[in-house]
Parts: sequence; C-alpha cells; structure tokens
Amino acid sequence: MSENKTTSQRLHWTLIAPIVAWLLFAGHYMVSSLFYSILSFLALIVSVLAAVHHAEVVAHRVGEPFGTLLLAIAVTIIEVGLIISLMLTPGHESPALARDTVFATEMIIITCIVGMCLLIGGLKYGEQTFSLDGVSAALTVLSAISVFTLILPNYTQSAPGPFYNNKQLFFVAIVSLILYGTFLLVQTIRHRNYFLQQEEETDEKTHSAVPTNKATAISIVFLMVSLAVVVLLAESLAPGIEAGIDKLGTPKSMVGVVIAMIVLLPEGISALQATRGNRLQSSLNLALGSALASIGLSIPAVAFVAIYKGLPLTLGLDMKSTVLYMLSLFILLLSLRTGRTTILQGVILLIVFAVYIFITIVP
Repeated sequence: MSENKTTSQRLHWTLIAPIVAWLLFAGHYMVSSLFYSILSFLALIVSVLAAVHHAEVVAHRVGEPFGTLLLAIAVTIIEVGLIISLMLTPGHESPALARDTVFATEMIIITCIVGMCLLIGGLKYGEQTFSLDGVSAALTVLSAISVFTLILPNYTQSAPGPFYNNKQLFFVAIVSLILYGTFLLVQTIRHRNYFLQQEEETDEKTHSAVPTNKATAISIVFLMVSLAVVVLLAESLAPGIEAGIDKLGTPKSMVGVVIAMIVLLPEGISALQATRGNRLQSSLNLALGSALASIGLSIPAVAFVAIYKGLPLTLGLDMKSTVLYMLSLFILLLSLRTGRTTILQGVILLIVFAVYIFITIVP
C-alpha cells in the first residue's frame, strides 16, 4: 500500500512539474528579474528529473535498447529544432552555431558522462562488463561521422576555410544519415542482442511490474513535454548565463558549453542511474546513442536548411578543438576495447574533460 502511494505521489509531481515549467517559460517574455530567473532554473532542474522518470518508465515498457534510443533521439530532435530556429532568426545568425553546439555535446558525452559512469561503476563494483560488439559498432560509426563532418572540411579545396561547398555538404549529409540509419538497423533489428545487458550482472529491481499501455503513453507524452521545456528554458536563460560569463571574463564559447550541459542532464542522470545499478551496457547505449544521434541527425538537418536557405555553414573545428576531439575518441576507443572497465578509464576521460573546460575558459 505504501509503495503504491509513493509511486502515485512521484507520478503526480512528474506530471505537474513540466506544466509549471512551461508556464514559467511563457512568462519569461513578460517578467524579467533575478528571482524569476532563479525560479525558472529550479523549474528546469525539476523538469529534468521528471524527464528522467518518464524515460525510465518508457524504457522499462519497451525494453532495451529502444528505451535509451527514444530518449537520445527525443533530445536530439528538440536540439536540432532550436539550432535551426536560431539559424533562421534575424540578428542571431551564426555560421558556426551548429558546429559549436555539436562539438560541445560530443565532448560532454564522451568524456564527462561516460567518464563519470566508468568512475562511479568502478568505485562501486570494482570492474564492470558490457557487450564489446555493440560498443565497437557505435564507436566505429561515431568516428566516421565525426571525421566527415568536423575534421574533413578543413582539408577540402573547393571552398576556402572550414567549409564544404553545397555539393560536398549535401553528399556528407546523406552519408551521415546512411551511417546513422544503418547503425539503428543493427541496434534495433539485425543485431539487437549486441546491445542487451546480461541480466545476471544487474543488482537493481529489474523484474518489477511492467507499466501499462496507458502509463507508457502518458510517460511518452510528458517525456517530450519535459525535454522540450528543458531546452527552451535553457535557451531563455542563455542571455543571463552569457552576462554572468562576461562578468567573469571567460570566452562566450562557454555559453554553449553550459547550455549543452543543461540540455544533456536527463541523459546524464539516466546513464549514471543505470551504472549505479550495474547496468553499464544501458549507460553506454544511452551515452553513445546520444552522441551518434546528435552528430548523425543535427549536422544533416542543418546542412539541408543551409543549402535551401543559402546560409553559410562552418563545420571544420580549429586545430585546438581537433586535437582534443581526436584525443577523446582515441582514449574512448582504448578504454572500451576489452569489454571491461575500471576506475582508471573513468579518471582519464574526466581529466580530458577538465582539460577541455580549462582550455575553453583559458584558450
């Protein structure tokens, strides 16, 4: 009886919180004060927790890897919508907006989120295991798309600078979609077993009652509602964040990093919760799936918009960012090459993330 009551209360606040957050977001254009910004930020955090809860409900109902895939794609679609809307807003056009956003997202996922998962899992269990086949597939696709979209533009000759011409941009966008689509086919149909956690390795209550269709449908709706308001509130708070960063004397590129960290909170919390339950495979499915969705969907989407609208699109990273990104991918490949992890790999990845943040603040 007590358990049912607790579940009911939790469901209650996870339904109310996103609605309140949407009301605060609507009032953001009419009210401007420090107190209102703090209130909006608190609503954003609570909405993140609500999104995590609804994602867990859906994941439990549909099973792996569909649950983690849904959360990753949902966040990415909303993120893409915001990037495109900013690209098309007069006065806010930035050729490097998509590149900077995707780069920050990739670095946060593959160094910070994965690093924290490996560190926490190593501290709690000593050693954790996962399916090497599934992780290798994800890392192979991620490496290919990353080079095609963020590195290769610096070395082509048809257009000066870190740009593709329209033909190259269209071709790379199609190639990225094909690679990501093929990965989804492998993950969900052809070789789904590569991405499943071995049941005997978990220590959480994995055999609890499966949510009903009605509860799952409600959670799907409120997952999207929660994620949307999280991203929108993060964007609405961006001017305040930018003003604070200017006062600290740090580069404006930190604004994108801070917003990306907020947007990735639902995925980060979900990944860490899975790790604490000794489900590292689920954590890696979510983290690497999010990294793939971000670069495999965002870049093609903004590429098609840029071509259609005739907008310039900067894709190639500068040398400093290229070195850090390639180092991160290289360390990640080495860390996950055996199917077993300890705290060492987690510490190394988190150190790389710390260097990334430090170099961003002190370029």
